[in-house]
Amino acid sequence: MGSDVKNVSKSEVDERLSALISNASAIRAVASAVEGTLGPKGLNCMLVDRFGDVVITNDGATILSKIEVNHPAGKMLINAAKAQDEEVGDGTTTVTLLASALISEGVNLALRGVPIAKLIEGIKIGIKRAIKVMEQNSRPIENFLSPLLYRAAYVAGRENEDIARIAVEAGRIMGKEKLLDPAFKLKDMVVAKEGAENEVFLGLIINKERMNRQMPRRVEKTPVLVVDDALEPEEIEDDALATESGFREYQRLRQEFKQGIEKVISLGVKFVAVSKGVDRLAEEMLTDAGVMVLRRLSNKEISKLSEHTGAKPIKRTSLSKSKDELQTFLGYAEAVYHDEKLEHTRIMGGKGKPVATILVGAATEEVKEERERIAKDAAAAVQSAIKGGVLPGGGAIELYAIKEVEKAREETKGMAVYGIDCVIEALKKPLTHIVLNAGFNPLEKIGDVLAQQAKNNNDALAIDCDTGEIADMMELGIVDPTLVKVFALKTAGEFAEAILRINMIIKKKEEPSGEEKEKSAHSEEV
Repeated sequence: MGSDVKNVSKSEVDERLSALISNASAIRAVASAVEGTLGPKGLNCMLVDRFGDVVITNDGATILSKIEVNHPAGKMLINAAKAQDEEVGDGTTTVTLLASALISEGVNLALRGVPIAKLIEGIKIGIKRAIKVMEQNSRPIENFLSPLLYRAAYVAGRENEDIARIAVEAGRIMGKEKLLDPAFKLKDMVVAKEGAENEVFLGLIINKERMNRQMPRRVEKTPVLVVDDALEPEEIEDDALATESGFREYQRLRQEFKQGIEKVISLGVKFVAVSKGVDRLAEEMLTDAGVMVLRRLSNKEISKLSEHTGAKPIKRTSLSKSKDELQTFLGYAEAVYHDEKLEHTRIMGGKGKPVATILVGAATEEVKEERERIAKDAAAAVQSAIKGGVLPGGGAIELYAIKEVEKAREETKGMAVYGIDCVIEALKKPLTHIVLNAGFNPLEKIGDVLAQQAKNNNDALAIDCDTGEIADMMELGIVDPTLVKVFALKTAGEFAEAILRINMIIKKKEEPSGEEKEKSAHSEEV
């Protein structure tokens, strides 16, 4: 690294570095859980819980979310990977490897006497320069017919052609404007079902069956009522019900409730969605009127249904409103269909916000969960690619960025150069593990790729994992969304800075619970 860095024996290690060493060990352990999954030849991880239930996957986000970690630094790394997944929907394994590499290199240099502040300074410089390279070399996606968009979905979807196709189709249906909306996540539109056929349709799926079999299986061109409450009369206390006046009040409330249901029916409503239970009287009246009812919907389902149909959720007390007032709360759907085989209900053609559902079929429950994860990754890749374009995958762009990062090192004075060295080593990690998982020597292959990239000034050169030869990733169709790469580098850099700044780990004293605080406050008042 240089003559100005001295070797320090273990006995000379400052006490404050013991926290850094502990944190680095925990982070390395977490990273080791996912590094074997990277690349087309990556292997699966089997996750087993205490009941013997098994999940087999090579999805980094799933592995990190399910492994048991007790060390606080390990938990911090998992949270950083989770932030990556929530922001761009992919790249959790990459951010984990980059962060681990930055910390490992940083610890090695800190043990040799490089000040932490200088390491952090250099890491910031190196990360900034690498991100600039990626942004400058990004290939924009012109439209939904672009082959690069399909390839981004194909790579993220672990080479499942059927899933890649429907992910791109879903993006096309939603449109570029919707995909650019920060609040919209295309991956949230993915639903996997045993026995289903792959398809994309305008509408949403609710995993509920109609309330009884006497209700219609299908209704069309119907106003929609959404009740974010129980569809029941207002309650009256048991003590009051025992009195004559209380019983009269009970009868009055029942009568008002019945009149409210009659108003709903008279407005032509053929589909009612309820977040809680449904009174027997309401069930009988709505069944006789040919109305389909779904009950006990989650808050998320109520929200999605309201957005798609344009309905405004009401409470049960709103049934006392006039017909004209009640009319303003209704939504609309072209068709509502209950699929008995798949045990779900489809709501299609709502007058509210358009929604595209990506339905992915699977043979078994275990396969269903994995295909759902794959489809979510593919959908996220489509959205990210539309937003920010794509870059060569396979670890190519990270290696290409090293040349510019090395230039930054030459321009930097003092010991901050060692922080830049951390970034250079981290940028080698994606290709290192891709090549290693494919059965080749990473040291040899990385040297060959760096030489060829410099010779041809080509940011797409990496290793073909089938042959072990240098190949152009763009020609092979191996691409990743630019936002995934950029956000992974940024997140890894911020995480490394946070960990390197920790010079002591102290166990907090036990904080009193809310109840204990109230008791303490009460005793002080007394």
